[in-house]
Amino acid sequence: MTALTMPARPKRDAGLRPVPWRRMAWVTWRQHRAALGGVGAFLGAFAVYLWLTGLQMHHAEAAYCHPAGSLGCGINFTGRYGETAIIISIALQAVPALIGAFIGAPVLARELETGTFRYAWTQGIGRLRWTVGKLVPLAVAVTAAAGAFTVLFAWYNQPWAAAGYVTPFSARVFDLLGVAFAAWTLAAFAIGVLAGMLIRRAVPAIAATLAVYAGLAFAAGLWLREHYITPLVTHSTNLPGSAWIMSYWYTKGGRLVSRSAISQELQGDHHASVTHVGPNTVQTVLDPVRYLTQHGYTNWTSYQPASRFWPFQWIEGGWLLALSVLLVATTVWLVRRRAA
Repeated sequence: MTALTMPARPKRDAGLRPVPWRRMAWVTWRQHRAALGGVGAFLGAFAVYLWLTGLQMHHAEAAYCHPAGSLGCGINFTGRYGETAIIISIALQAVPALIGAFIGAPVLARELETGTFRYAWTQGIGRLRWTVGKLVPLAVAVTAAAGAFTVLFAWYNQPWAAAGYVTPFSARVFDLLGVAFAAWTLAAFAIGVLAGMLIRRAVPAIAATLAVYAGLAFAAGLWLREHYITPLVTHSTNLPGSAWIMSYWYTKGGRLVSRSAISQELQGDHHASVTHVGPNTVQTVLDPVRYLTQHGYTNWTSYQPASRFWPFQWIEGGWLLALSVLLVATTVWLVRRRAA
């Protein structure tokens, strides 16, 4: 009888205890500390930049933007910081995708690709403990970091909201505020780990994560988000600047009028023109809304008021959380079914 053919000792094997969760968490930290450190350094440097730039913007908005829209505000606030704010918001939009691709995708894909998972499963860890011990600490870490960063960005964005240059529903800032940024980060991570489990190779899994996340983000922003809550409809033309205008149309005599018909009407005799007197010139221009109103047309607008910002945030955060849980559960199920 050799060591390879010796039967197992039931009593002795029954006394073996699985590796504690804290040790699995320590292993996860040791394996992924470089990636987590890189994300922490990147977000830390970004946070310092936002803080320094934000201080300057707060001072500029307080000094030059009262009233908002003044010449001094346009020169010393929007003209000086507007382009930077746009670049920052675009860069932050990409952060969840990068976290999902370079932290989420390689978590399982790298070990599946190299075969080291077989060693881990024979060391008293087990498939379930190995998977959960990897995914949960990393998911909590990246989500918490994104949530903390949201607080800083909300403070950074305050001068633009106060000056009226950005609304809460703006596509540039909506998913960077509230709970949306953390939820998108968690969803990107979950997409990455599932892609890694399905593809089992790190580089293709990274590419797949970026593609899937981009498609989901564009679908949510261009189509899904506007259907969260039924919009309000009004024929008033005096809507607050913070409202999200969904669509508008005209009716006449209770019947819908096409836009081509409206264009033809406006090309006719403009009796509703308004005269603007400048310093050296007198110019007559068309006031289309007034003209159409006087000719029996009614302007209708569907919109979302700014008071619905948080309901929209919780709806988006809720379905992203549900999607993330589903993707992680699918990943765990696939790990448990995988043959060693």
